[in-house]
Amino acid sequence: MAISAIFTVLPGRSAQMRHWKSFVAPALALALVAAACGGDDDDVTTPTSEADAGGDDSGAVDSIEDAQQAVVQIVAEGTFVEPGEVLGEAFEVTGAGSGSGAILDAEGTVVTNNHVVAGAATLEVFVGGSDEGVSARVLGVSECNDLAVIDLEGDGYPYLAWSDEEPTVGAEVRAAGFPLGDPEYTLTQGIVSKAEADGDTPWASIPSTIEHDANIQPGNSGGPLLDAETARIVGVDYATNDPGTGTNQFFAISSVLAQEVVETLASGEDVLSLGVNGQAVFFEEEGVVGVWVSSVTSGSPAAEAGVEPGDIIEKIEGLPLATDGTMADYCDILRSHDPGDVLTIQVLRYQEGVRLRGEINGDALEPVESLVDTVDEQTGGSLEAGEAYSYETITDDTGVLVVDVPTAWADRQTSQVQLTEGGADLPQIVAAPSIDGFLNTYDVPGMSFIVDATGATSVDDFISYSQFTGDCVSDGPEPYDDGLYQGQLQVWTDCGASLAGLAVIAAQPPGGEFTVRVVVQLVTEADADALDQIIQTFRVVG
Repeated sequence: MAISAIFTVLPGRSAQMRHWKSFVAPALALALVAAACGGDDDDVTTPTSEADAGGDDSGAVDSIEDAQQAVVQIVAEGTFVEPGEVLGEAFEVTGAGSGSGAILDAEGTVVTNNHVVAGAATLEVFVGGSDEGVSARVLGVSECNDLAVIDLEGDGYPYLAWSDEEPTVGAEVRAAGFPLGDPEYTLTQGIVSKAEADGDTPWASIPSTIEHDANIQPGNSGGPLLDAETARIVGVDYATNDPGTGTNQFFAISSVLAQEVVETLASGEDVLSLGVNGQAVFFEEEGVVGVWVSSVTSGSPAAEAGVEPGDIIEKIEGLPLATDGTMADYCDILRSHDPGDVLTIQVLRYQEGVRLRGEINGDALEPVESLVDTVDEQTGGSLEAGEAYSYETITDDTGVLVVDVPTAWADRQTSQVQLTEGGADLPQIVAAPSIDGFLNTYDVPGMSFIVDATGATSVDDFISYSQFTGDCVSDGPEPYDDGLYQGQLQVWTDCGASLAGLAVIAAQPPGGEFTVRVVVQLVTEADADALDQIIQTFRVVG
């Protein structure tokens, strides 16, 4: 099942299928900028004292009526590479979008969402509904927390203070901002309906979010959710969700999390970021899943590694990304490592037909020879074309094995099996158009995937168990390393009258906790593509 756009990101940009944060159409962007540039600027006032981001708040705005003075509209212009309806239809978009933000001190430190400013070439900020724009620069971003801090030119700004209290269900709140690209300030009312909500979305993975019912729209992103009595910041609005029940849900990043992150960002240090403007994507027909890169920040770890706009990050540290339609896996990896750690990374550059592997904070990306290329070389291109497959993710009965297989391989066995009589029950998946044909002939494609965590079976054992001498030919085993598992690969060709191919992989994780074997039988070139998909997605999760 394709990942649907469950959440609507709110940067004031229209959405594309499988894309949750694309730009506003250029005509709307031009109208927005024109509307924001006329009139007077008498709305900006000077506070009685100064504070820093999260520091002294004695001079902060303390009433809802005056909150507008410290709420800003952010107009961001840039160029992005966006995914199309199908893989291979990416397109470049240049234009402007808008979001909101809150001023945190008299020097003009502003908190907003990362998705509002990520990848922007220029930022123009309108304070409190003013018609005169102010230049701004990004101080720091957090991709995973969807937070960013920007610095306004000049000083003497009104500002808001953070709430010191944990959010409570039923508390009255107000959502402030500039929805739908309109330069007119908007304030909506509601209550906190859930103090701890799920923060995993296609563009972020936030551990502490608030659900509320104060209406927000595209363009509210980054705007403050305010305590109705004190005008203190309870959260930073970032998403809305339509669960299909006729009612909308609205979400803000809790001030409990935001204050700590913002303090770091204001110092000029990024948090949980590689320097990509990314989103989870799943192209169902091609079976491609990962993090789509719309833009890359110059000088960032991703840029230094050679990641480019339009790339799909498939794996980091060997772990497949975005398989659940969110950035959770991507962000869990970043949370498990220090910013300077070396991380292996694999990307698909589909427009060039190449897969690359390299390192963040290490070796730059380089093309890698795919297993399909190896099979093609050894089969001599003898396989017929075949019909292209669509794919689905399946698991075994124990929930330990996960892999993508062609939907057409509908005959499946997912129960445990014994390698030897009286031996341990081992998790297994077998999938084929006909399991009997796959196991007993060379005329039917299919795959088997098994894991032994008992220590009884080594890589060499699995290779020796999978010999097809007499029916096929092989040049022997060769080293195998996909970034997650290492071991041996053996390709068999000219199998039977159909001249089928077989690929056998036996491998272990670096710690050797278990041994896996994957066998794929190829009758057509479409089966070779299936092999590539299987290799990219097979994993042990239990």
